[in-house]
Amino acid sequence: KVKDFILKYYYILIISLPFILIDIITKILGYKIHFYGIFRLVPCLFTLTYIILMVGISLFLEKKKGKIVYTIFFILAFALFITNNIYYSMTNTFFDFSLIMLAGEGSDYFMDAILNCNIWVYISSVVIIISYIFGLKQFKERKKTDLKKIIKVFFLFLILHLITPLFLGKPNDALTWSTWRNPRNIYISFNDNNKSLKVSGLYEYTARGFYMTFLKSKQTVNEQDIAFLKEEYSKENDKKKNRYTGKQKGNNLIIVQLEGIDSWLINKNDTPTLYNMMKNSINFTNHYSYYNGGGSTFNSEFAVNTGFITPLSYTQNAYTFNKNSFPYSLAHLFKNEGYSVNAFHMNTKEFYSRGTNYKNWGYDNYYGLVDLGTYKDNSYYLDRELILNEDFNEKMFSDKPFVDYIITYTNHMPFSSEKGNCKMLLDLDSEENENVSYDLNEEDCARRQAKETDYMMELLLNELKTRNLYNNTTIVVLTDHYLYTLSDKTILDKYKNTSNNLINYTPFFIWNNGKDKKTVKTVTSQLNVLPTILNLFGIDYNPVNYIGSDALDNNYQKIVFFSDYSWYDGNVYVDGGIVTNKRYISEEALDNKNYYVNYLIKKNDLTLKYNYFKKLEKSSK
Repeated sequence: KVKDFILKYYYILIISLPFILIDIITKILGYKIHFYGIFRLVPCLFTLTYIILMVGISLFLEKKKGKIVYTIFFILAFALFITNNIYYSMTNTFFDFSLIMLAGEGSDYFMDAILNCNIWVYISSVVIIISYIFGLKQFKERKKTDLKKIIKVFFLFLILHLITPLFLGKPNDALTWSTWRNPRNIYISFNDNNKSLKVSGLYEYTARGFYMTFLKSKQTVNEQDIAFLKEEYSKENDKKKNRYTGKQKGNNLIIVQLEGIDSWLINKNDTPTLYNMMKNSINFTNHYSYYNGGGSTFNSEFAVNTGFITPLSYTQNAYTFNKNSFPYSLAHLFKNEGYSVNAFHMNTKEFYSRGTNYKNWGYDNYYGLVDLGTYKDNSYYLDRELILNEDFNEKMFSDKPFVDYIITYTNHMPFSSEKGNCKMLLDLDSEENENVSYDLNEEDCARRQAKETDYMMELLLNELKTRNLYNNTTIVVLTDHYLYTLSDKTILDKYKNTSNNLINYTPFFIWNNGKDKKTVKTVTSQLNVLPTILNLFGIDYNPVNYIGSDALDNNYQKIVFFSDYSWYDGNVYVDGGIVTNKRYISEEALDNKNYYVNYLIKKNDLTLKYNYFKKLEKSSK
């Protein structure tokens, strides 16, 4: 019976084949996207749903009309295949409808994209066209359109389309670091092209992308919110020069974001290179890294690069703002000055959607050691590879002015001598010294892993000397978050105030071969990093466009705030509007600072919510 069924209806499979190939080949050509398998249920079910619609309508029409409709469906599907895969071949990102707005800007590269496209796109295209020709020949004689069956096909499509997303699982409504890899969240937000296509298949990716771009009702605009933002961003530029303005103008810039190198880990014994650099730098000794559960490492990247932080008044992760406009980001402003700007990390560009986000911020490239595909083991976890890897080494340094954003990894959990990075480092140590002890506790492992990061910094300085870049390169060093990933929290009690958000105390310094030395005791956070750098490099900017301000400015309003709206000004720690550390502040000053913190959070959250810089760009054209 099965055989008879196949023989009777095999022609439907042949008619469907070009549409199947278009979807599957697209996912195969995007194999570098390490997210959601090619043959997972949901994308395949979505594809089947659309094939039922397209093929069903074609087959139940009168034969001649059916072949015409089938051809139209094929042309549309094939156009999607060509467009997406040529664009992916050029950018490693799938096409989306918002790019239509930029068609004029990309027209100069159109022919180059076609000529330099992955050859397998064209080979696959020939196979798909041949399968379409075979499919066209399989249409059976039908003299009359069967409207009832077409209606049934349409309702079957609607039911399957409604049910299919449920198989992606439940969305994660809480603000957690791993929301970026929850398939249902990806489908709901639909703001990461590559992941969205992987969870939905080409046809649903196109249909939902069209809906999200052109049809989805925009969020209700609160006129008071817009009035607030208009007033904020129409303020005059009141930036004044200070003694540090332009002091490092023309230098190369390397920003090193340290993974988990807490304040107590920078010392003579564990991290001598970082320690010596800190002692001969502009050292911000009262610095705090904004932290929440929604991806604390990426929060720092977001803040340093854009001048904004994860919203506090509503739930949305920082890495979901990759469709927002950030014309005043670090990369955009340095590129305007003729710099090349690139980012380097261990992890794949899909993690936290970094490939998409860094491109959106204006970076030339985001490079991940994993994406090179050359490592046969986990040695890319070691920070030394960021410098020792020949491919990275050549990309990191340039004859023209450059900005490198380097994100370390080695001081990441677990901190165990039996597994993870600590075990790998001890194995390496034992190759040189047979008396290496594996009897290490969590703190010992954290120190050993921090030592590896310090070794990377030593290699970086040596490379700058070798390339004659040592004297004209500024290195900004900051830590993404305190070492909250330790299982034994009593370790932190020995070194930090762990009773409140002051636990977020972390290192931040700006090194220029000892030429500029200063101890800055006023409080700072990641929000101060970008404007401080811009001033040091003499890059013209409007302070209105950021939440934080230049920490070297004498008029800097000294304050940091945290995710629960508590704040610290270097004197009082205020939680719930009330001073909790028994320090004196006048009632008027307390009210003013409480108001100021709420004002900053409001400005931050509304700017991101309404993508206000995009509105400003449109209004200026």
